[in-house]
Amino acid sequence: MISFDDVEALITKCASSGIRPGLERIERLLSILGNPQASYPAIHVVGTNGKGSACAFLASVFQAAGYRTALYTSPHLESPGERLAIDGNSLEPERWMASANKVAGVIAQSSDLREDPPSYFELVTATAFLLAAEEKVDVAVVEAGLGGRLDATNLLSNVVCTGITSISMDHTEYLGNTLHDIAGEKFAVVRSGVPACYLGDNESLAPLFERFCRDAKARPFIVSRDAKIDGVTVSEDGCVLDFSTGGFEMRRVQTRLLGRYQVSNAALALSVLSRVKKIFTRLTEEAIRMGILNARWPGRLEVVPCGGKNKAVVVLDGGHNSDGVAKLVESVAELWGNKRIGIVYAAMKDKDYPSCIGILNKLGAAFYATTVPGVERALPADSMADTARQTKWRNDVKSFENPLDAIAEASQDNDVVLVCGSLYFIGWVRPRVVKGDAR
Repeated sequence: MISFDDVEALITKCASSGIRPGLERIERLLSILGNPQASYPAIHVVGTNGKGSACAFLASVFQAAGYRTALYTSPHLESPGERLAIDGNSLEPERWMASANKVAGVIAQSSDLREDPPSYFELVTATAFLLAAEEKVDVAVVEAGLGGRLDATNLLSNVVCTGITSISMDHTEYLGNTLHDIAGEKFAVVRSGVPACYLGDNESLAPLFERFCRDAKARPFIVSRDAKIDGVTVSEDGCVLDFSTGGFEMRRVQTRLLGRYQVSNAALALSVLSRVKKIFTRLTEEAIRMGILNARWPGRLEVVPCGGKNKAVVVLDGGHNSDGVAKLVESVAELWGNKRIGIVYAAMKDKDYPSCIGILNKLGAAFYATTVPGVERALPADSMADTARQTKWRNDVKSFENPLDAIAEASQDNDVVLVCGSLYFIGWVRPRVVKGDAR
């Protein structure tokens, strides 16, 4: 019986090692495959934080409107199969293996690709594009991986709208050392004659976005300037907002995704939908409302059931850069600021975890340092605890080798347990907590 481990083993065997920005390899591969990414219209979403949520909103709306929808995101939390959903469901590993074998066959027959193999992410992207074509989808919602200009997803051939979420400092080793440079890598994906919607939460980047649109003859839309967002309420039940832009108005739009920042992600999705309504004529107000309400995005400010005797609220979040953690802290303070909070935290060695810890310190919470079992890149728990103490953590600091022990103790001592850090960490924790292993 084929598993996703088998699929990953095949793709890894065919791939070059590491991250290798550039489009030549995947462009050659897709061309030999018959350019499957040209067979369906696509929404391409780039940015630093919020891409996945915005994509989840969009895909959910298209599904609610009755369109056969592909959603491609990365990374996955628990299984590689999560990276591509067709109408909200992952495909069986046998389907992935069949398409991955086609991709592997192309590489085996091409001397150029054998000598210069695509990266793992490029091969996964090519396989997902091929699967979406084979599934005969009506629309694909595609999240960029790293950056934009040289990201494998930028080979999409029939983009009908580009969405750009919040932009902040991340992956500086590949995208540049300034916010201006990073934004330029992401704005470079705008297509000629195609609408491009930028969240515009950083006003200093708006002129750069407009310049890229002007040079590409794209049609710019800046949400913070060109849309009106009113009537915002945020609670443990989700968010509500009123949204309007010329000729498109919706009141009391509701999402169950938590955190004030989801208002921005929903507004970006609504902006994109307002730009493509003439193409997708089944995007009625009812479908849009239902899609936004039904959208789910696991591991991002997600409240999960936790077995055992404790009554603590357990919240999972994979924010792993300073901007994402700052938004997380704002949301947690707004939703649960009057409760006792414990933070269970793990991160990768190569991330800026000291800055993230410094931001988390604003919550005045107890700190339960841990690690990600079996992941060599993960910082050891004791080193994480030492870092927290060096930042003059305002409350207790404890260290646990087993994350489940950390969650169990935090659940006994606090009203709310915030489990956060690397997405690898959330992917390890989530299935175990839902099963009730942290007691």
